[in-house]
Amino acid sequence: MGLYRRGPTWWISFSYSGKQVRHSTETDDKKLAEKIYHKVMTEVAEGKWFDRPVGERKTFGEMMEKYMVEHSRIKKRSASRDEVSLLHLLPFFGPYYLKDVSPSLISSYKAARLAKGASSASLNRELALMKHAFTLTITEWQWVNENPVKKVSMEKEPPARDRWLTDEEEEALLGASPEWLREIVVFALDTGCRRAEALSLVWQNVNLETGVATVFGKKTSEWRSVPLIRRVREMLSTKHANQKVRPLKEALVFLNPTGQAVNIHELRSAFEKALDNAGINNFRFHDLRHTFVTRLAQNGVDLFTIQKLLGHTTFATTQRYAHHYTESLRRGINVLDAYVEGRKVREPDSERQEDTPKPFITILSQKGENTPDFQERKS
Repeated sequence: MGLYRRGPTWWISFSYSGKQVRHSTETDDKKLAEKIYHKVMTEVAEGKWFDRPVGERKTFGEMMEKYMVEHSRIKKRSASRDEVSLLHLLPFFGPYYLKDVSPSLISSYKAARLAKGASSASLNRELALMKHAFTLTITEWQWVNENPVKKVSMEKEPPARDRWLTDEEEEALLGASPEWLREIVVFALDTGCRRAEALSLVWQNVNLETGVATVFGKKTSEWRSVPLIRRVREMLSTKHANQKVRPLKEALVFLNPTGQAVNIHELRSAFEKALDNAGINNFRFHDLRHTFVTRLAQNGVDLFTIQKLLGHTTFATTQRYAHHYTESLRRGINVLDAYVEGRKVREPDSERQEDTPKPFITILSQKGENTPDFQERKS
């Protein structure tokens, strides 16, 4: 009986009502494990161990383990992001019983994370994960009755990044890129596809005759058709025709210099090198997608069309580019202005009596009757 280690984690073992109980402390800190052990033994002595509500017997670590197994890993595309968040959440909250996870404790966690340089966005994702886990704990598992995270404010995040290539930067970037990278950059620039969508594109899903590529959005788990502008069609047509071995339909369109699938790490390395050689700062591969959107919006393409081209599931995501579209609306006002000015030229001179229409008089106006009588007045 007492404390023992199972891997890096300390466990407690004790006898209760003739049964052996083993329980993880969810920590590798021996001093903290000892405090948990003494607290549990006190409750056992008082006969409160198994008589407590579930929330008083379950730890935060147990809640998150159940959440990951039964929800995140099988239902969420952001499961990997949840795993990263847990690297920060579990060392702090893991050993605490759910009843002890209070708003003040969460505030202390926020202060500690911010002091270590965590961004507001990262912290908000961690809090959002906690909040959803507690929600399921209340509504589905019925371990607790309140969600302490709802009582804690989220951090204010800086404005969304809005960086795009100028024409001069694009020319410099393409000139500094090897051929295999240049093809990927052009495709991303002219289609707005995400990196994973471009790298997973196969020839079977490229129709050069109609100029349409069908890509699978891993982020949205949906297929969408992407129209190809002339530059991309010509690039893909040349690429297809110049391949010595006829590519199989399921073969990838974009390959590295060795003819293998492009690894995201080698793509990042080559892209960053090309940026350095081109003298371009503060730019990421995903900003090629931003460039695609910005160019559309600044040239008057409506936001609904942009949403469909990007494959956004909600209009709110697309609206971040609305300021570009608003600037382009001046052209629409100019069209109206030209119409009004042109109409003024054609308007008749009010002083010319012969152009003034004669009044139409009805018998009703003369008789004061309610029934109209559209007869000409006799002189």
